[in-house]
Amino acid sequence: MAKLSVFERRRQRVRSKLRSQRANLPRLSVHRTGKHIYAQVIDDTKGATVASASTNDKGVKVKSGGNVAAATDVGKRVAEAAKKAGVKSVVFDRGGFLFHGRVKALADAARESGLEF
Repeated sequence: MAKLSVFERRRQRVRSKLRSQRANLPRLSVHRTGKHIYAQVIDDTKGATVASASTNDKGVKVKSGGNVAAATDVGKRVAEAAKKAGVKSVVFDRGGFLFHGRVKALADAARESGLEF
């Protein structure tokens, strides 16, 4: 069996904890790259994406997608889209990324916009 990277082990650890504490809540999954950040609310019981937002979307007003301001904008957008879809509370899935910087900014903006987690 191939050895997993630190990122992969962290991702597996986060997902296993989410499965144990989740009470059939959708999860807010975050993925970041050097240039962009993506967020989506996923209903795992149906296997479908309920809402999503990213710095690649049309109408994003930030110049660079790889900074805290862009992450804050994406957090607000995904929270608004989730509320429109009828989702009030989620479980936050940081997906192996450390909870600081852009990931933390996205989570804080989603909380301020009314999403509970």
